Parts: sequence; C-alpha cells; structure tokens
Amino acid sequence: MGVSNKLTALLNFVALLSSIVIIGAGFWLSSKEDNQCTHYFRWPVLILGILLLLVSLCGFVGAFWNKKGFLVFYLFCMALLIVLILILLVFAFVVTRPDGSYSVPGRAYKEYRLGGFSSWLRAHLTDSGNWGKIRSCIAESDVCVKLDQEYVTADQFFAAHISPLESGCCKPPTVCGYTYTNPTMWMNPVNPNADPDCYLWSNDQTQLCYNCNSCKAGLLGNLRSEWRKANVILIVAVVILIWVYLIACCALRNVQTEELFQRYKM
Repeated sequence: MGVSNKLTALLNFVALLSSIVIIGAGFWLSSKEDNQCTHYFRWPVLILGILLLLVSLCGFVGAFWNKKGFLVFYLFCMALLIVLILILLVFAFVVTRPDGSYSVPGRAYKEYRLGGFSSWLRAHLTDSGNWGKIRSCIAESDVCVKLDQEYVTADQFFAAHISPLESGCCKPPTVCGYTYTNPTMWMNPVNPNADPDCYLWSNDQTQLCYNCNSCKAGLLGNLRSEWRKANVILIVAVVILIWVYLIACCALRNVQTEELFQRYKM
C-alpha cells in the first residue's frame, strides 16, 4: 500500500466524517420554518452530504485495499461532485448577494423590501403561483405564535432581534405608525398611506401580514441568511474534496505503476 494510498484512505475517512456534518447542516436547513414551506432550497445540502458520504466510502475502500476499479469510479464521482458543489456555491452566492434589509430607528430588528432581493428568488418563490401555498404553510406554522409567548411589553419587542420572517409576516411595517398592543396585534395607524402593506395588515391571527410584500421579503431574508451560513460549510467541503481528489489521483497512479511493475517481473 503506497504512501499516497494511505493518505487518500485517511483523507477520505476525514471526508466521510465531514459528510456527516454536511448532512447535519442539510437537516438543519430543511427543518427551518421557511425551508419547510419551500421546495427549491430544502434538500440540496442534504443530498450533497449523502453523496459525499457514499463517494468518500468508495474512495476509502479503493485506496485502502488497492482496488483500481473503486478508485476509478471514485475519481469520476468525486470530480462530478466537486463540479456540482461549485455550481451550487456560485448559484447560491449570486442569488443571495442582494440584501433587501434596512434598519429602522428605535428597533433592534430590521425590516425588508421585496425589491432588494434577487429577481430569481422573487420570481420562483414569491410569484402568485407559488406564494399561495407558501403563505398557507407559514400561516399554519408557529412562527408568529412564538412571538406572543416570548415578548410582553413594547420595549421588549422593539429590542428583540427577531428573524426576517417574523419581522415581515407577524407585524405591520413600522412606517405605517401602528400602535403596539402585543407582537401580533397593532392598532390605529397614523400613516396608513406610507406603504401598501399598511392596508393589508390584519389583527386576524390567520391573516396578519401574510399577504404583505414585507412577508415575502422576510421569507427571502430568512433564506438568504441561512444559505449564507450553509455556503461556509460548502466552501470548506469543496476545498477538502479538491485536495483529496488530487491525492487520490496519485493513489491511482501508484496502483497502475504497481500493476505494470508486477507484469514486468513476470
């Protein structure tokens, strides 16, 4: 067993362990309220983690036991996996680069404008065809219910770092001038013409601001934040995979050299 084979086996064992972390991140993403209500972003990281697990296992077997067929298959799959991760990274970076958030005086949380996010996200997640299902899913979740349980006074709520989804869907835009009663009940707007969402707000707990553009923007804000965190894991993973792939190429070359040497001796 050559040195490069040992290194490949060891690094693939590390990659195998890393895949468990990626799978965990995938489960974390798919369990978030916003991802449970969307389909485009629920599974990519989880699927890549499972593929990495299988490919790393194949590479470990091929390098440890000098199985040429396993190594060839492993190298092909690893190259494909690296390309897929790079495509996902570039795509995720491009579509999550625009940030529709803005600060509100006197509030610890931010609010969100739909026009501040990428056109691809807006077209695929907040158009009329998709939003109806997503809206119903968010309304049926406990996203806004939790706010009533966590915050009592206005000062507590205004100092809270609530999520983009909570900020956009569970309360009216601050510019409307509504008076705080509790996190999901607001009265007497002093500036109802400031934003079209001011007229869409409802104290009906099944309605709230789920029909507002701010709710759509909040969903995109949540997705952006979560996928920015996932991108860090993917960047680390792709760097590890590239190094493992290069060393695995050396391992395959060693196997081929050993076969030629054995034939020459014969």
